[in-house]
Amino acid sequence: MGTQNSDEQVGGTGRRALLGAAVLGASGAVLGLSGTARAGEDRHGGGVKSLPVPTIIGHRGASGYRPEHTLGSYQLALDLGAHVVEAGDLVPTRDGHLVCRHEPEIGGTTDVADHPEFAGRKTTKLLDGVSVTGWFTEDFTLAELKTLRAIERIPANRPHNTLYNGRWEIPTFEEVLKWQDEQTRKRGKQVWIYPETKHPTYFRKLGLGLEERVAKLLRKYGKDGRNAPVILQSFEPTSIQRLNKLVGNPLVVLLSSAAGRPWDFVETGDPRTVADLITPKGLKEIADYAQGIGPTLDLVIPKDANGSLTTPTTLVADAHKAGLILHPYTMRNENPFLPTEFRKGTDADAYGDVFGAYRTYFATGIDGVFTDNPDTGLLARQDFVNG
Repeated sequence: MGTQNSDEQVGGTGRRALLGAAVLGASGAVLGLSGTARAGEDRHGGGVKSLPVPTIIGHRGASGYRPEHTLGSYQLALDLGAHVVEAGDLVPTRDGHLVCRHEPEIGGTTDVADHPEFAGRKTTKLLDGVSVTGWFTEDFTLAELKTLRAIERIPANRPHNTLYNGRWEIPTFEEVLKWQDEQTRKRGKQVWIYPETKHPTYFRKLGLGLEERVAKLLRKYGKDGRNAPVILQSFEPTSIQRLNKLVGNPLVVLLSSAAGRPWDFVETGDPRTVADLITPKGLKEIADYAQGIGPTLDLVIPKDANGSLTTPTTLVADAHKAGLILHPYTMRNENPFLPTEFRKGTDADAYGDVFGAYRTYFATGIDGVFTDNPDTGLLARQDFVNG
C-alpha cells in the first residue's frame, strides 16, 4: 500500500455487516478502552468478524525489518504476530501474471539495474499522470522477473534491511495464496491477507485488467466468498466496484490526501476529491459497494505546518455511522515518519516514541492500522486494550 501516483454475490447492506458494527456509545462518541475491547469480542463469530480489534496489519509484511513484499517479509510479519498481512500490491507481468510489488516500477525495489541484459528495458512512462523513469513489470515476463531479487526500498531509513538485499525473489499472487494455505495448516489457525490492486485504470488501458485476474485466482483457491480470509483494497473506487461484482470478499477503499483525486476519477472527469468522499454523503455512497475505508492517518488526525498533530476529525464517527470500518495507514517506528512531538533526536533511522503515537491514534476509535513493525503495533495494542 501507499499513496497511488501507489461467483458469490452479496448485497451492500449485508456485506457491510461482515466487518462489524461501529464502535460507538449512546451519544455517538467513541467508547473508551474497555468498550473497544468488548467490541472486539462482540465481532467474533466467523469470517472477518473473528479478527481482533484494533487489528494489526503487517504493511507489505514486516517491512520495517525486511525488504517489502517478499516472502521473507510476509513470513516475519506472521512470526511477529500480525493479525493480517498485506501480502500483495498486485501488478501484472507482460504475460499476464500478478506479482507483488509496491509499484510497477521496480528499479527501487529490485536489483534490475545490476542486470545488463535488461538495460534496454529502462524507459520513461506516464503513470497516473506522473512521468516515471525505470523498469516496469509489464515489460517483463514472469520468467524474467524471477531472475531478479528484492532490495530495501528506503535504505537511508533502514540500513539494517540492506543485509537482506538479494535474498528473496518477487513473489506471485498465486504463490502468496499457496503460502497462506501452508501457513494456515502449520499454525492451526487461519492466516489473513490484504492485497491491493495497483493502478488498475492504467493497466486496464494496457489490456492487463487486474480485477478479473484477482477474481480468477481467488476462485481457483476457494477464497472468493463472504467469509474468505482475503480483504481486497484499492485507491480507485471503480476497481472496488468492479471487484464487488466479481467476488464476495470484504472490500476497502483506500484514501490519500484530502485534496487528492482517485486516478479513475481523473480519467472519467469525475471532479470529486478525497475530501468529497469522506463527507457523510460520500461515505454512504462508498458503503453501497465496500465495507471499509483505508485513509491516510492525516485524515484521522491532521498535522500542522510543523508536522505536529492537531484536533481529530469526525472521520471515524462518520465512517462508523455509515457502517464502514477504518484501517488507516501507515505506522512506522522511525523518526521521519512520526508526528513531530513523538520524534526523538534527528537520526533518520532512529526510533521515536511510537507507543505514544499509537496510543493517540487508537484513542480515536480506529478499527485497525497498517504498520511496518507488527511487533511494536501489537505491544501498543496490548497496552491500549488492557488500559
